[in-house]
Amino acid sequence: MRIGIPREIKDHEFRVGLTPAGVRQLRAQGHDIRVESGAGAKIGFTDEGYRDAGATVCEAPEAVYEADLIIKVKEPQPREYPLLREGQTLFCYLHLAASADLTRALLARKIIGIAYETVTDAQGGTPLLHPMSEIAGRLSIQAGATTLEMAHGGHGTLLGGVPGVPPGRVAILGGGSVGTNAAKMAIGLGADVTLLDVSAARLRYLDDIFGPRLKTRYSDPDTVALAAQDADLLVGAVLIPGARAPKLLTRGVIQTMRRGSVLVDVSIDQGGLSETSRPTTHSQPTYVEEGVVHYCVTNMPAACARTSTLALTHVTLPYVLRLAGQGTDNALRADPWLRRGLNMYRGSLTAPSVGADLGFDVSAPEEMLGP
Repeated sequence: MRIGIPREIKDHEFRVGLTPAGVRQLRAQGHDIRVESGAGAKIGFTDEGYRDAGATVCEAPEAVYEADLIIKVKEPQPREYPLLREGQTLFCYLHLAASADLTRALLARKIIGIAYETVTDAQGGTPLLHPMSEIAGRLSIQAGATTLEMAHGGHGTLLGGVPGVPPGRVAILGGGSVGTNAAKMAIGLGADVTLLDVSAARLRYLDDIFGPRLKTRYSDPDTVALAAQDADLLVGAVLIPGARAPKLLTRGVIQTMRRGSVLVDVSIDQGGLSETSRPTTHSQPTYVEEGVVHYCVTNMPAACARTSTLALTHVTLPYVLRLAGQGTDNALRADPWLRRGLNMYRGSLTAPSVGADLGFDVSAPEEMLGP
């Protein structure tokens, strides 16, 4: 199979969909790999390294997009839409529920879109999202601590405090992978950390893991409002796989927060969990709304692109090998968990959560694929 690895063009997106080591494994199975020049250069994966692994390095993205299977990291940007063609398989993060325009554009191209974030495993987990959630959770505290500094618009609180001065207060909404990793980092800095979740079982688990270093609270509108009002740094870490993030933070709640406090909305990829959240970039990561500094970067793990690429490609490569070796349709028929990742098929939307959020008609993947 012909496989294309384009250079990412989203702002400050230096991750790459496949490493030279991955190319070498695919070449060993006889596949033809095309990599756009410079795709991994910023993180140490040179064109020469890809050539040595057996890839053809292409100067123009058009040559890469001639492939049958496109492996990316982030969703296509508008100037990439015309490069996609009917029947082509696109395997990457799509986050369709956050953008009706993107969904319409990809449906119009009649591609086969498999989204990393909705591929599941037998336990109901999201194995291709998990490593990026770990990184985003850890970065949320790193970014939040920096944003709290005066030079970045914050009110000047040091999360760890100093002797005689209390530490900063961190509130984390959501106890999944993002929230757990955010808690780990915030506790490590010495902050006063509270985590909210709707699952009593998850709160018990986190209480057992962290003990008294982490305060846990059941999440409801009242406790969310109180936690936000009390926080120096508020982290939004709620995920409903494939669906838009719930708006847990109203504008009224944001208005009660201390001026110069910080909201890091990791849920922004799926629309954000605050009424005041809107997407930002690594070039311009923050803005102030209702006196609160908002950090809403939609590709947070790109800040640590080398670590993120290695973590991501470790988990995506087995799926790429199957898609390339069996062909997309056969691989999807054979693996019900990979089939959960199918968001669109040749002009038909197949992701129920996306259809519900955007009001689009949805077809069952099994109907599209046939026997």
